[in-house]
Amino acid sequence: MSSPAVDALQRALATAPGQPSRHVPLEGASNFRDLGGYRTAAGQQVRWRTLFRSDRLSELTAADQATLAQLAVRHSIDFRGADEQRTHAYTIATLQRIAIPIEPQVVQDMQALLAAGDALDAATAHRLMQQTYVAFVHENTAQYRQFFEVLLRHETPLLFHCTAGKDRTGFAAALLLELLGVPRATIEADYLLTNLLYRQPQLPDNHLPAPVLDVLWRVHPDFLHTAYREIEHAWGSVQNYAAEALGLNNAAITELRHRYLDVTPATPRR
Repeated sequence: MSSPAVDALQRALATAPGQPSRHVPLEGASNFRDLGGYRTAAGQQVRWRTLFRSDRLSELTAADQATLAQLAVRHSIDFRGADEQRTHAYTIATLQRIAIPIEPQVVQDMQALLAAGDALDAATAHRLMQQTYVAFVHENTAQYRQFFEVLLRHETPLLFHCTAGKDRTGFAAALLLELLGVPRATIEADYLLTNLLYRQPQLPDNHLPAPVLDVLWRVHPDFLHTAYREIEHAWGSVQNYAAEALGLNNAAITELRHRYLDVTPATPRR
């Protein structure tokens, strides 16, 4: 069934004739997609087949791995926490994994609430997810600084991912697109594509109500808006946050744009 929200996501997912598909269909990952083709306010375009975001890669099939090789992806930035990396490890011969662990704070917070005997509902889950994004801004600056260091150091194409490819990955993508000059409405549309693409895992009974799980396995504009509010309250702007917290001066941002933007739309490599 169509709705304005779904229609907006479909438009974000669509690409112009002659351009690659934004969503790369894989058997073992559902949220693997290209950040290429997004236009900046200055009229440039993010390069196709250069930056990819994804959910976890531990279930990729041989055919999926062949697709990665065909895309020439050589590096993966893995934002998953230590237990996630250990439980769902992956080794892909053509891919160098770079671990930048961000522990899933919302899981720890929920476990603490349950241990205290508190009930969980959708509103509580929503609040905990907002707190997770506050933590991204204030407590995970070292990890996101390292993320940009990798982007500036390694050859492309490359991908970055977490478990679902929605929160740790979504915040990283938002920061990157913001610094490349992509308008915020486009950034939010890309962020929300998770709700159209991600296949929630089949989990054993963990006694969490369905409305809580629905919050945990989806993204909401409030989550990203919370991060932006925190940045703008503490630093005044994303650009100031990048300079003061992430160590990205004007020269670094210029280099990011040189690496990842086309001055005019180019014919992409399929």
